[in-house]
Amino acid sequence: MKNASLSPGQIVWLKLRRNRTAMFGLALLIVLYVGMIFAGFFAPEKYDHQHRELGWHPPHLTRVHLFDDEGTFHGPFVYGHKRVHPAIAEYEEHRDEIVPIDFFVRGDTYALVWVFETNVHFMGSRDPERPLFLFGSDQYGRDVLSRLFYGSQVSLSVGIIGILISMSLGLFLGGVAGYFGGRVDFVLMRIIEVILSIPGLYLILTLRQAFGQDLPSTQSYFMIVLVLAFVGWAANARVVRGMVLAIKENDYVTAAEALGVSRARIIIKHILPNTFSFAIVTATLYVPYYILSEVALSFLGVGIQEPDASWGNMLKDAQNVRNLTDYPWVLTPGYFIFLAAMAFNYVGDGLRDAADPRSKV
Repeated sequence: MKNASLSPGQIVWLKLRRNRTAMFGLALLIVLYVGMIFAGFFAPEKYDHQHRELGWHPPHLTRVHLFDDEGTFHGPFVYGHKRVHPAIAEYEEHRDEIVPIDFFVRGDTYALVWVFETNVHFMGSRDPERPLFLFGSDQYGRDVLSRLFYGSQVSLSVGIIGILISMSLGLFLGGVAGYFGGRVDFVLMRIIEVILSIPGLYLILTLRQAFGQDLPSTQSYFMIVLVLAFVGWAANARVVRGMVLAIKENDYVTAAEALGVSRARIIIKHILPNTFSFAIVTATLYVPYYILSEVALSFLGVGIQEPDASWGNMLKDAQNVRNLTDYPWVLTPGYFIFLAAMAFNYVGDGLRDAADPRSKV
């Protein structure tokens, strides 16, 4: 009787909470998206801040310590480091030089949550000449950790914005096709079949070539989002249409029609809400596709361009076999791509099971 008083959303949440894998994925997504929103704050430096004399700086030389070799407590610090040869990425550590790490330090100016301009960073080196390369640096001496935070603003937001657009179009047009039927249904289904035959990645490659290689990263970003959403809504609309064909035969829809309720209100208020469980589950499972699409395009050099950061164009350094062997930290963005895709799939699987009415509460 206690469960009978719960709303459908509460029942789904109760089932989801019992799925440890899904909750782990949800917690991981929260961490990733908090880092994305406050990227400028958590990043020690700006994504394009270069230290030319510290290219390919290894991360193991900036391990954080609390005690020195004699056991004296100093708080968080790293040992000093110096490049051995200007032409070779070889460094040595100076154990007699301590570089303290401070919190809430002043540094590069950025826009917090894209609105408020500030220069306060969560942590950083007390000595500007001794940057904090916790994840190493790239060939231009840019901090990999900082570029990971800024890159997440591109790679992770592509999935959310793209799926919002495609699911909104799919729900609305699929609902219209299923409810009205007849010629409206026939025309929309033929359009959907044409769109489903278009390979999204090849369309982006074609448009990118048509606009030229000097297309700014901002325009490339919006082009990727819009093309992926344009191609992605068709599959969702076809499934929603099938659901609406069954839903519109229910008594409450017939009663609404008998009372003279407008067709638009019936679709929006009475039919589409019954497809939301499908939409939510599908969205969580489709987001990794959008993320990986942006990563693939930027990796191939037709997406986000340097010096702007995305997880895809950060992986371009891994195309060189020597970089992989000598500087293995170039693969760090790949680990975050894997974690994001895995987390979305865990949450999607958990939501699918929780939304199943045959599963026990």
